[in-house]
This record gives sequence, C-alpha cells and structure tokens, in this order.
Amino acid sequence: MPVAEPALPVVFAALADDTRWNLLVRLGKSSASASALAAEFPVSRQAIAKHLAVLEETGLVSSDKVGREVRFTAVGARLSTVARELEGIASGWDRRLAAIKEQAENP
Repeated sequence: MPVAEPALPVVFAALADDTRWNLLVRLGKSSASASALAAEFPVSRQAIAKHLAVLEETGLVSSDKVGREVRFTAVGARLSTVARELEGIASGWDRRLAAIKEQAENP
C-alpha cells in the first residue's frame, strides 16, 4: 500500500460513524453537493461538511468543484483497496481454520 494512503484502522474509524457510513453509501449511488446531502440527512449542513472532510481525508470520497458548487463522489479505487485488504485478512483466517480442521480430523 502506498505510504500516502491512510491505514485500515483510520478508514474503519471514519466508517464507524453511522452518518459517515450512510453518506458513503449514498455517494456510491451518485455524486452530490454538501447542501443536497444535508437535505437528505437529519443533521446540519455544517455537520455534513465535517463528515465529508473526514471521508475525504481517508480517500473514500473525492470532491470536484463544478461552477460554484462542490460535488462529492465515493472513490471506487479506495473502496477496492480496502476490500482487497479485508479479503487478504479473510484468506489468512481461512487457511488457519483449514489447518486446524486438518489437525483435528487427522491427529
């Protein structure tokens, strides 16, 4: 993983908040401005902006200025990186469990 990318614990900490998780899910469907998101969520525009800043710092969301509006989008490549890292962890556990099963069945 490149040094510039936040580590998984930082990503998980960002996603541990329900609002940030729901923002990411929403932005996975289509990009939106902070104002549009504030209209969809039961939190203030300022709170949405802070949540988006956290998601952007982790690389899960990117922003793009379109005229006077800033639009936010989920970053698929970052999500894929997180998914690959989780898959690697799961594969390691699968190998360990298979070895335990083998030992238990063939003492």
